[in-house]
Amino acid sequence: MSFGKTKAVVVTGIDGLVVDVEVSVGQGLPKVVISGLPDTAVSQAPNRLRSAMTQSELTFPDTRLTINLAPASEQKSGAGLDLAMAVAILAATRSLDPADVARVGHIGELGMDGSVREVRGVLPACVAALAGNVRELLVPAANAAEASLVSGIRVHPVRSLSDVVAFHRVRAQGKTLDLPWPEPGEEVEPEETGDLRDVVGQYEARAAIEVAAAGGHNVSMIGPPGAGKTLLASRLPSILPPLSREEALVVTSVQSVLGKVDGQALKERAPFVAPHHSITMPALVGGGTGRPRPGAITEAHAGVLFLDEAPEFKRPVLDALRQPLERGFVTITRAQQSVRFPSRFQLVVASNPCPCGRYTGSGAGCSCATRARREYLKRLSGPLLDRIDVHLQVPAVTRADLASGPGESSEEVAARVREVRVRSARRWAPLGLALNAEVPGSILRSSPWSLTPADTATLDAALDTGNLTLRGYDRTLRLAWTLCDLRGADKPTKDDVYAALTLREGQQAA
Repeated sequence: MSFGKTKAVVVTGIDGLVVDVEVSVGQGLPKVVISGLPDTAVSQAPNRLRSAMTQSELTFPDTRLTINLAPASEQKSGAGLDLAMAVAILAATRSLDPADVARVGHIGELGMDGSVREVRGVLPACVAALAGNVRELLVPAANAAEASLVSGIRVHPVRSLSDVVAFHRVRAQGKTLDLPWPEPGEEVEPEETGDLRDVVGQYEARAAIEVAAAGGHNVSMIGPPGAGKTLLASRLPSILPPLSREEALVVTSVQSVLGKVDGQALKERAPFVAPHHSITMPALVGGGTGRPRPGAITEAHAGVLFLDEAPEFKRPVLDALRQPLERGFVTITRAQQSVRFPSRFQLVVASNPCPCGRYTGSGAGCSCATRARREYLKRLSGPLLDRIDVHLQVPAVTRADLASGPGESSEEVAARVREVRVRSARRWAPLGLALNAEVPGSILRSSPWSLTPADTATLDAALDTGNLTLRGYDRTLRLAWTLCDLRGADKPTKDDVYAALTLREGQQAA
């Protein structure tokens, strides 16, 4: 009985797991047994392996093969294990040096002609390999640029199973085979985020968007069609600071799992995701049949999730946002596995004031029945709205707005946002936090961060009358801290608290 072993990586959610691929060649009728909780794609691998090895002029053993994927207690999914299984078989039959292949990781799907096809999730797979002390990886040539984003791992691009065999046979002779890297494609230009000066008028809304960007607060906008709600939301990423290295790695890993990596560098800009109102719950939150996939809220991690025409979304879909907004992650549980996806994003929702969109408060020009107007915005549940910090009324653009000229550019506003974020990060660093919107209310209500009773009198009164929940109370305090930081002060005053409450009650007061 002969034995071969190498390493591979599977991705569950956006986390990688290093897998020991072990092959035992024994006596008996030709049969391939795969153990270690393989999914359908893995279980079908023997058909691909036999054809790929035959087309590469390699011998597939006509005997009993046992392939074990360790740890056996973890679910294994995807065709990315094909290459590792083929190499382990070749090591078990002594076509390759077992000692050499055991030290190297292999990722890739095999075509029946012996080609090595690209797979999704190579970036998180490389991160996991590095954490698992794997220092060399053979990956599909199409994934090589993505894999090279992880420093500390030596990447070898392969196009076929023959490349892999040649690489290991040269290595067994004490030499090194430098496989050719693919020609770099055209450099992908970063997606334009536009400029805040594109927004006509809406100076109060622009100021509120700046507050939201500075503190990481959620925003709701209500206004007639054409007022600039979508434009304001789409310009929010342009005033957010670049992603940190850690955030960029997570965001790019999500893109990798979704098959959307389109460049040769980590994502630096905060993502902006704007799903259509027909989106399903699995598409928004994550999940689906079979292997759970990230949803729109995970794609928007460290960035902005924009829901335009929010009342048109199905209410259960909207309410599914409540837990991720509080926790910053979502857990998808299935019978055989549980996957956790990051989902710390800024939520921006935009709504018309009524179904026809022309309601201005007096009812003039609006063709909607009173009940229809009342029921329209009630599609957004109270618990969801309670998790939104800034509520804006966005009026229609007037001729005076057109004549007033452009406002500040995104570059100017972004500079102030960066200053506020540096201040808040320095303040909350001992607590392991960075943004004002992340600070628990229990901390803001405790020494040394608690405000005087005189400063919180307005808030206390709103809480006593039931106009404000405790969650709303704490979120208003967070807003007050952001307004304080924008002024460059050390602690909020009653004016900051009153301004924060005004921003929070904007929708209810309308």
